[in-house]
Amino acid sequence: MLYNLLYPLSDDVAGLNLFRYLTFRTGGAVMTALFLAFVFGPGIIRLLKRLQPSGQPIREDGPQSHILTKAGTPTMGGFMILLGIIAGTLLWAALSNRYVWAALLVTSGFGLVGFADDYLKVTKRNSRGVPGRIKLAAEIAIAALAVWWIETIAAPAHGGMLAIPFLKNVLIDMGWMYLPFAVLVIVGTSNAVNLTDGLDGLAIMP
Repeated sequence: MLYNLLYPLSDDVAGLNLFRYLTFRTGGAVMTALFLAFVFGPGIIRLLKRLQPSGQPIREDGPQSHILTKAGTPTMGGFMILLGIIAGTLLWAALSNRYVWAALLVTSGFGLVGFADDYLKVTKRNSRGVPGRIKLAAEIAIAALAVWWIETIAAPAHGGMLAIPFLKNVLIDMGWMYLPFAVLVIVGTSNAVNLTDGLDGLAIMP
């Protein structure tokens, strides 16, 4: 939003030329997310603890130390992460870039799936939440919609192309395989982190 509002004025105000740089706007988005977490985080945590006196149900297949130390920890803390990501993106990204909206679609959609999962865990007092098949189907649908959207807005020369990291000029034409491959990457990455973090924080710390 700031980019769309302020960068057009850069011809008159030299300092606003900073908004053309992705690194500057990325830093601004990070600081915005950090600020929101510091300001609203404690209140959100207190609210979640008040709404969940017993905390989240703990999976029994995690390490014994986590089962003991994580007891009483409230769930739905991911709301703070989503708040920071979405607010930072809307404030600092070039909203005329449709790829930004595709990324927000996946982030928000998966966030809603996670919210529904956590809500059922808390209300039903078990660690199962949304049935795995339903959750996976929802994630595949969201990812497929986003990939299809990206394909429709991509330049013809780049549609269905797989870029290789660190090899700037290497593109692999995947043809019809691009859609299922991209969906697999999005859903697989999300679930890899989710399953690991489901062992009570193992995705971020031992």
